[in-house]
Amino acid sequence: MIGRKPNAGLGGSDAEAKAPSNAAPLLKVSSLGAGYGGMPVLREVSLEVDKAEIVALVGSNGAGKTTLLRALSRVIGSTGTIEFAGRDLSPMTPDEAFGAGLVQVPEGRQLFDRMTVEDNLLMGAYRRGAGRAIGRDLERIYGLFPRLGERRRQLAGSLSGGEQQMCAMARGLMAAPVLLMIDEMSLGLAPVVVEQLMEVLAAIRKDGVTILLVEQDVHLALSGADRGYVMETGRIVHHGAAKDLIDDPEVRRAYLGL
Repeated sequence: MIGRKPNAGLGGSDAEAKAPSNAAPLLKVSSLGAGYGGMPVLREVSLEVDKAEIVALVGSNGAGKTTLLRALSRVIGSTGTIEFAGRDLSPMTPDEAFGAGLVQVPEGRQLFDRMTVEDNLLMGAYRRGAGRAIGRDLERIYGLFPRLGERRRQLAGSLSGGEQQMCAMARGLMAAPVLLMIDEMSLGLAPVVVEQLMEVLAAIRKDGVTILLVEQDVHLALSGADRGYVMETGRIVHHGAAKDLIDDPEVRRAYLGL
């Protein structure tokens, strides 16, 4: 289980303490609206993510998926309500939301190119302070991503695209998230690399990490998720069990080309 105490990480238990003790959703978004410069992008968005779920948010480019993540991370303001682990996220700053355990892996990786792989990972854990737990978590990360272990002293900017995505995800995990939000994980990557990353998501979910996977690749995301939401022009237009969405004739026609 990934925790949130300064010295608790991949082997900690504080995530359970922060998550609700009853059956309430870990994340509950109700009637969310957000945009830029007075121009609305999201309209009446409602969704839920339960503890230790993988939930896919899918839709075409420009549908508003990244805007939703920015609103959840409190990078942009919003209307409506956001409840996370029983707390009202709406008045929080981005740093406070991060401190509460909501961690985003951004589209495009956004690594520190001139820093080593290991230093990038340690940057993910900067809020947690020093301690033996950080070292243990690094070894756990290198177990999940052996290639990063082999390249721990290499500059992040010299990695391949797939390795950079691994590094970005690993950096997010070093922050000891309660909810890990991953934006366009598969973008520009070879299918074999994407398959490896999906296997990692399944493994970290077993550790108790909840995942919100935002993807243009609808089939990929739904194939690895428990439930899914389909977004179009800032609205949720379909939602349900991932398998049901894959089998839905309208979703298959509009997004899967079938």
